[in-house]
Amino acid sequence: PAVHPAMASAGGPDAERPHPKPFLIGVSGGTASGKSTVCEKIMELLGQNEVEQRQRKVLILSQDSFYKVLTAEQQAKALKGQYNFDHPDAFDNDLMHSTLKNIVEGKTVEVPTYDFVTHSRLAETTVVYPADVVLFEGILVFYSQDIRDMFHLRLFVDTDSDVRLSRRVLRDMKRGRDLEQILTQYTTFVKPAFEEFCLPTKKYADVIIPRGVDNMVAINLIVQHIQDILNGDICKWQRGALNGHGRSYKRPFPEQAEGGVLAAGKRSHLESSSRPH
Repeated sequence: PAVHPAMASAGGPDAERPHPKPFLIGVSGGTASGKSTVCEKIMELLGQNEVEQRQRKVLILSQDSFYKVLTAEQQAKALKGQYNFDHPDAFDNDLMHSTLKNIVEGKTVEVPTYDFVTHSRLAETTVVYPADVVLFEGILVFYSQDIRDMFHLRLFVDTDSDVRLSRRVLRDMKRGRDLEQILTQYTTFVKPAFEEFCLPTKKYADVIIPRGVDNMVAINLIVQHIQDILNGDICKWQRGALNGHGRSYKRPFPEQAEGGVLAAGKRSHLESSSRPH
């Protein structure tokens, strides 16, 4: 792919090699809607799971990595299921914004590692190298305008609320959580927060994906769009950027997707299996 000539690279062994200015895709939707699964399917169809981490052209990041460091009192509430992880204030939005800004500038960044068992940020971080396409997924990635305006494409995974609840219950019970606590947390925090903070951001989406990963027609169209970018069309949206908000001209999806390269399913480097939502 073409490289932005003015792009400054991050330090380290590759400091002399210019990095591309990535195409940033936001993926939102309610709890257990299938956001990470959609992202992983896109990675799989593009054959990126089999590529060595540092050489990947497409990568996935999760908003869940940016949960705030909790106080002792907040941690105690969290362990009882009485802390609202679905509220915008639960996230370290300043760190999230600065990290995404550096990613958009083609820099190597360090992403926090969050332990959802102890509800704490760990000392170690995950190094994320520059890529051509970055998928950033989370329940509230479109909530803040500063972050929302950074995306060149916005996807909203729209899954029936009963399906999402059943998935969440099964997932949390497998982690040894009490059913009553799961349902209480859902009705007290998760459902109200979805209706107040997440669902209203659906209007900002460029593409809505009903049924999540089951909607392979939509996913194949998105994969084809990303393949076009990787094949050299990445310059088109750079030249067509307008309004100074990072929004850009986007080529319409083709009528028929060519189908990506299937690859065996290794997980992307930021695991979704330990996610709280």
